[in-house]
Amino acid sequence: MLAYSLLLTLGLLLSSPWWLLRMATTERYREGLRERLGDVPARLCEAVRGKRVIWVHAVSVGEVLAASRLVGELEAALGEGFRVVVSTTTRTGQALARERFGAERVFYMPLDFAWMVRRYLRALKPEALVLMESELWPRMLHECARASVPVAVVNARVSDRSFARTMTVRDIWQYVLRKPSLWLAQSEEDARRLIALGAWGETVKVSGNLKYDVRAPRQSRIAELIREAVAGRPVVVAGSTVGGGTNNELNEEEMVIQAWEGRARSEFNALLVLAPRHPERFGLVESVVRKFRFVRASDGVPTQEGSLEVVLLDTIGDLASVYGLADIAFVGGSLIKSGGHNPLEPAQFGVPVVMGPSFENFRDVVGKMRSSDGICIVQDAEELKLVLVGMLKDREAARAVGERGRQVFEAQQGATARTVEAIVAMVKP
Repeated sequence: MLAYSLLLTLGLLLSSPWWLLRMATTERYREGLRERLGDVPARLCEAVRGKRVIWVHAVSVGEVLAASRLVGELEAALGEGFRVVVSTTTRTGQALARERFGAERVFYMPLDFAWMVRRYLRALKPEALVLMESELWPRMLHECARASVPVAVVNARVSDRSFARTMTVRDIWQYVLRKPSLWLAQSEEDARRLIALGAWGETVKVSGNLKYDVRAPRQSRIAELIREAVAGRPVVVAGSTVGGGTNNELNEEEMVIQAWEGRARSEFNALLVLAPRHPERFGLVESVVRKFRFVRASDGVPTQEGSLEVVLLDTIGDLASVYGLADIAFVGGSLIKSGGHNPLEPAQFGVPVVMGPSFENFRDVVGKMRSSDGICIVQDAEELKLVLVGMLKDREAARAVGERGRQVFEAQQGATARTVEAIVAMVKP
């Protein structure tokens, strides 16, 4: 751990001018800084007073959504004497977690330095640390072991890229992977990969994907405004879109616009809703859609504006509800090599889902949907254009794709109950 701490300290020192500049010019780098540096907020101490604590860490929006049902059911199963608290890494994850769980028990994850981590462990005295998906910090795991705090990694997955990369340094990573007391993998393949990378076989179990159990609300203020504005027009929602990896690569929004602005726009009068994955890109995407009649959702959606062409969804936490009013949903991070985002969010509503060829982050989910003909995979913007037009022309066939996707979603539920049972058994052996 000494070498790791020295490398982390050196990295922080070398990057400090960049961080200082960012903090001076950008609010999102200042938010939560004291908590990240180990200052345990008073509201959190008050929230856990007299309670036994379960600490759940969810990196960002996707992990917070996956934890949404887990947190409530875990507290219900453990009883009145327990309190679940939630930490996040990103600002967007923090905002959504506060909305879902209440600000008093939500905080930023401390940086992975011994004294910062120890302050939280001393203040919270957690009965267990529950990590969502794949967020592993060596010092945190080491300090939990030192304090006899069991660690569970739930909804665990290993992407193709991560597996190949980590196998090259397996001897280093197996030290980290053997720290958790419990691994609950999304699939048999994820479990196999975890063991191959060095996790103890007896600690690895398959519980399924928590995201199958998360039902998004059909209604939100923004979704209702868009519903009123479209007045029966078809709606194409492109969610969790990302930027290009190089200067010469198109942003995913530009690819979607290329696919939409032909017949989908002119012949079928389809409204396009663009929901970029990262808030810092809202301004850039706005500059791309200025040539169309557009609004930013945060400014309100004019319900009587029949000529509206594009809505830029620049609010946090509304995408899942907006998917519910879509006629077609494109799930981003997939036309660009980013691994893809969650196709279950639109599939739960019976909305036909389209993705690009990069979906390794949801390999198991997409595999099940493809085997049931409940999703459409396209290779590029040109193929996306053909699929959009085809689905808009044959709405019955499109609805059938959506229904098959919804059936996959319904059939895979139960991961939350299995996860709660395993955590309760770990805390109350």
